[in-house]
Amino acid sequence: MELGNTEGTPRELFTCELCELTTPFTYYGQKPPNTRAIVLLEECYVMKDPFSPEKERFLVLGSTCSLCHKAVCVSADCSLFYTKRFCVRCVRARLEQFPPQIQAELMKKKPTGKAPGLATN
Repeated sequence: MELGNTEGTPRELFTCELCELTTPFTYYGQKPPNTRAIVLLEECYVMKDPFSPEKERFLVLGSTCSLCHKAVCVSADCSLFYTKRFCVRCVRARLEQFPPQIQAELMKKKPTGKAPGLATN
């Protein structure tokens, strides 16, 4: 599925269903436009990097939880990527199914209500 467009003009909004971060995105998929050999490991909501004049620079906003299918941002308070994207609610509900390192990291954090975040390429 490809949403958005190749010119980098936002046409739709991405909203994280956990923290409610809302921002326009220009593309949804694994191969953002105007990038050379970049293929993302998951289908992501992407926008052109507004801080860079280079066309191939982009920001990964979020993706979809592979269990509950909610749209979630890439903030560590909202989701994590471990072979697939998982929202923190699903991770906490199935914590014993994740490696000890991930369990330990999540146990250090307290559940929070809102914490937006972005990842850059």
